[in-house]
Amino acid sequence: MRVEKVDVLVIGAGPAGSVAAAILNKNGHQVKVVEKQKFPRFVIGESLLPRCLHNLEKAGLLEAVQAQNFQRKNGASFTRNAEEFCAFDFSEHFTPGWGYAYQMPRAQFDKTLADEIVRQGVDLCYEESVEAVQFSPEKALIDIQPKKGDRYQIEAQFVVDASGYGRVLPRLLDLGCDSAFPARTAFFAHIKDTTRTKASEFLTEVAELKAAWTWMIPLEKGITSIGFVGDPDFLEQYGTDYDETMFRKLLSTHPLLVERYTAQEIEFVFPPRVIKGYSAGVKQMYGERFVLVGNSTEFLDPIFSSGVAFATETGAVAAELLSRQLAGEKVDWEKEYTKYIQHGIDVFRTFVREWYTGNLQTILYATRKDPSFKKQICSVLAGYVWDKKNPYVKKHRRAVPLLAEVIRGQQEANAAKE
Repeated sequence: MRVEKVDVLVIGAGPAGSVAAAILNKNGHQVKVVEKQKFPRFVIGESLLPRCLHNLEKAGLLEAVQAQNFQRKNGASFTRNAEEFCAFDFSEHFTPGWGYAYQMPRAQFDKTLADEIVRQGVDLCYEESVEAVQFSPEKALIDIQPKKGDRYQIEAQFVVDASGYGRVLPRLLDLGCDSAFPARTAFFAHIKDTTRTKASEFLTEVAELKAAWTWMIPLEKGITSIGFVGDPDFLEQYGTDYDETMFRKLLSTHPLLVERYTAQEIEFVFPPRVIKGYSAGVKQMYGERFVLVGNSTEFLDPIFSSGVAFATETGAVAAELLSRQLAGEKVDWEKEYTKYIQHGIDVFRTFVREWYTGNLQTILYATRKDPSFKKQICSVLAGYVWDKKNPYVKKHRRAVPLLAEVIRGQQEANAAKE
């Protein structure tokens, strides 16, 4: 069997893998990326957060993204019913940093990153899958099977698993574990949108349903991504086939959706798709000669578009730590990687949990009347979940439900006076 030697093997060419490979390559390490699929390929997760731009810039990938003229995203809005609405402008957040992001077809975004790392000199091979791995104190041996051609082996000093939903190392090394969140379903499609309002052109919009919510993400001129996320029992009141008929019925479940979409004859860019039980976790984020990045670590919920933010953050942090280690420096992976990344995951986990309890909605809609805490909440929504100067980051577990309790108390007191 042919053996190829590199410093680092990166599994997966999505955002996490591309960011990691770019930083490692820039630091002078020989990197090889293997990707099971052929790009461009469809993947969901089309909305970036401002924190992503920090990591893209660090990896030398931002200029390539900006050259694509993707739809600029200036913030996010939330709508509960016909009356309750709130919007967050990312330029008005608490933490210093980028005040906008992008939303775009992920196939084009991921291909842009992959093409750029190749241009920078990274060896990227498509349609090659990892079949087996062996780790020892001296090296890592990885069996690679191309779609066409003979199996070969890569000898690397380190492996970065950025395989996303493929979760290669969690599967091969039995690192996966159940998520703490209930099994929810995401049902989504791209539609040709001829009624987009000016306000919606620069925001990711979220509308609440009874036991679910829907995203509306303008991707490019005339195309919008719409998805429904919630308990399977609720969604399946409208059908069990997860087809166009079911999707059209769900478009009648919220006043904003009715106003914007049911008045037109919806034309689908592709048939609606479904992902069931999407949340996942891992027992550990690193081990002897490997580290997990992106969705290979943990995926929580799409409500705050945190997926690509975690992908780029984990890719960047892991690559910088690995560069130090390859240069002979001792790295404390538990403290500098696991505990650091886990804090950001835990902050978003709190916000996701409190969204489904209803506490977060109490906070979000109250910002229209009391903006005193809006910048701190906006920073979390923008992906700045590692800034411990923000009280809703540092003490998120207690601060978020406590704020909701205070707001409800004020609302009850005001109602009593009336």
